[in-house]
Amino acid sequence: MGSKNKLKRFRENDTFKNVVQPTREELVDGKFSLKGNWNRDFFHNDKPIVLELGCGKGEYSVGLAQAYPEKNFIGIDIKGARFWRGAKTALEEGLDNVGFMRTQIELIEYAFAKAEIDEIWITFPDPQIKYKRTKHRMTNSEFLKRYKHVLKSDGVVNLKTDSEFMHGYTLGLLHGEGHEILDANHNVYKNEYSPKEVVGIQTFYEKQYLEQGKPITYIKFRVK
Repeated sequence: MGSKNKLKRFRENDTFKNVVQPTREELVDGKFSLKGNWNRDFFHNDKPIVLELGCGKGEYSVGLAQAYPEKNFIGIDIKGARFWRGAKTALEEGLDNVGFMRTQIELIEYAFAKAEIDEIWITFPDPQIKYKRTKHRMTNSEFLKRYKHVLKSDGVVNLKTDSEFMHGYTLGLLHGEGHEILDANHNVYKNEYSPKEVVGIQTFYEKQYLEQGKPITYIKFRVK
């Protein structure tokens, strides 16, 4: 994407009522007014809130919002030019139960109050295979602690990935740390029991992975 295009999208994001872009300082200094107040001040209802972390173009967030009008969804990504597409689609389709937030995933404890979130989706994250990149791996111990903080006590995390490495790493960590694994599937499209929210929504990249014959894996778990 050209820099002109990016700037255009950043400017448009500023005008979208469904996009929130706090500064790092605003979050860390405790000045972010939506923290603890997302239902009241952003969605104006008391429906459960679901996060998609690393939402990319926002296809999954929008797809979930279309399928589950009884829930609220927030797609989070640091790259606003990417989720511009999802935000624009949501506005065009009048979806008032989905929003987007531009921030780093490691700051979610500053963006949401304790137990404010009902569910988390992590869709096709970078597996960060190299050892020195493990701190960026989105299912490592530090990230799980952050998720536990913002999730309700019965809240769940969903991981959908094409990476066998990420799938195996996450399963091993969950077992090792004693978290509760609710579902684990090595190939969701070859399992007749796969939930509809797992197989009913496909991102642009997921379609490419499927064309390449890559199995799509899934884990649903509760952080203890």
